[in-house]
Amino acid sequence: MLQTNPHLPPSGTENLRIMQITKQLALFLDNRPGMLARICDALSAAKINIYAISTSDTIDHSVVRMVVSDPSKALFVFEEHGTLVVEDDVLMITGDNKPGSLAKLANKLAEGKVNIEYAYCATPPDAKKGLLILRVSDAKKAMKLLNS
Repeated sequence: MLQTNPHLPPSGTENLRIMQITKQLALFLDNRPGMLARICDALSAAKINIYAISTSDTIDHSVVRMVVSDPSKALFVFEEHGTLVVEDDVLMITGDNKPGSLAKLANKLAEGKVNIEYAYCATPPDAKKGLLILRVSDAKKAMKLLNS
């Protein structure tokens, strides 16, 4: 189960957007039952929390992308288990959960010629804030654009 992210702003901080460049781990796994359970068990045993996760599949394998509390330790854990892992920089953005929030971010990035390669998020319908992960063509430039 995903736990609360300690980096999210406390309640009562409406209209505040917190953004950082962080590491995302992409794992390449066999597409069969129990594989996600195995990696989650390994993270749990190492006391590593999952902040965001996304999976996609092909016929023979799954790609699991995740942002975790300790990416360096998680990388070691996965490599120790023989799992192929790729590390990337992504933007982790905590922002308002209301209509138009993502549109504003996407438009700013488009105007600045920064491509959004992919995104993932999930937010309960009644939550004031949400957590968005963006893989962009230029993370540093995106940070500047979104902070201006």
